[in-house]
Amino acid sequence: MGSTVQKSALLLCGDYMESYETIVPLYTLQSLGVSVHCVTPNRTAGDRCVMAAHDFTGLELYTELVVDQLTLTANFHDITPENYDVIIIPGGRFTETLSADERCVDLVARFAESKKMIFTSCHSQVMLMAAGVLAGGVRCTAFESMRTLIELSGGAWWQQPGVESMFEITDCVKDGNVVSMVGWPTLGHAVRVLVESLGGQVLKENPTSVLFLIGDYVEDYGINVPFRALQALGCKVDAVTPNKKKGEMCATLVYDLEEGRQLPEEKRGHNFLVTASWDDVCVDDYDCVVVPGGRSPELLVMNQKAVALVKKFAEKDKVFAAMGQGKLLLAATGVLKGKRCASGKGMKVMVEVAGGEAVVSNGCVTDGKLVTAASASDLPEFLSGLSTALGVSVMF
Repeated sequence: MGSTVQKSALLLCGDYMESYETIVPLYTLQSLGVSVHCVTPNRTAGDRCVMAAHDFTGLELYTELVVDQLTLTANFHDITPENYDVIIIPGGRFTETLSADERCVDLVARFAESKKMIFTSCHSQVMLMAAGVLAGGVRCTAFESMRTLIELSGGAWWQQPGVESMFEITDCVKDGNVVSMVGWPTLGHAVRVLVESLGGQVLKENPTSVLFLIGDYVEDYGINVPFRALQALGCKVDAVTPNKKKGEMCATLVYDLEEGRQLPEEKRGHNFLVTASWDDVCVDDYDCVVVPGGRSPELLVMNQKAVALVKKFAEKDKVFAAMGQGKLLLAATGVLKGKRCASGKGMKVMVEVAGGEAVVSNGCVTDGKLVTAASASDLPEFLSGLSTALGVSVMF
């Protein structure tokens, strides 16, 4: 998006790390030109770590769902803290094991000693405890089950006032070089704090508002990453679906491609909270409409209210963006006609039938006010292209 100084981040990984808390900061920082190295002990670049989604499914405690895998990009034994500006530690059960690994504890302690940023979420604050970072009353928040341990470690427990459930939490806490948050509902604000702590300045020509059209089985990262990333960039964002009201949930899915298979396996992801009711949406209040991928576009294209809303955005000459199967809804409204579109092989015929030119390649394609990407793996480029189309940038 624009940078005069190269920034670098270290992402400490492990099996069963929380996928949302991993992918959102990873792809957002990459879209801003930040170099991110993903590492874990006893594995090398090219190896993979299993990721899990933590969400509430009607039981008293969250459920862990195994979703997909993240490929490591560097070797743990090559890591030197002096080469990085921040260490990011997602939540998840892997931190229990890493907190007993002297190499990992020493790594976190070295970041603390050099006053470099340490970014933690949900349960990964256990690494702060193990490294003695909280001693002396450092303010810290986490999933509430961690409160007693934080206080026993010499930290000062912080909780956002006036909230009754974790879904209402929007804030994180920064004390010196330590940033902590409860979990994925606060990622938008937390990533904003992270970017600003790295010296990033968000530049916007005008206030920007973005509407996401979703439904059940929307692609998890396709909605969560741009939604939280645009929040971090100071944009007003809403997510709506025709048949649900504000406060209701849409199911998401994750695509996990195993070696030797022709297609990825579809797995249940996080639930996503609808933020506005359909009847309250006014096209004039938004600068852009985004249609993520997954199977939800099949639902939307059969709903005349959704088709009509996209046509209104076209009449107003707004910015359009779509990922993966999200182009199906744009195809039904004529938006793709005469336009170049990023497309995987599975969407190639659909784009061409709609009068568009399918560009089968990795990354993002921008044609006028249309921004498209083939899949969730292209999200860093997609975020960069969409932000440029909206007149939003970050300068380090």
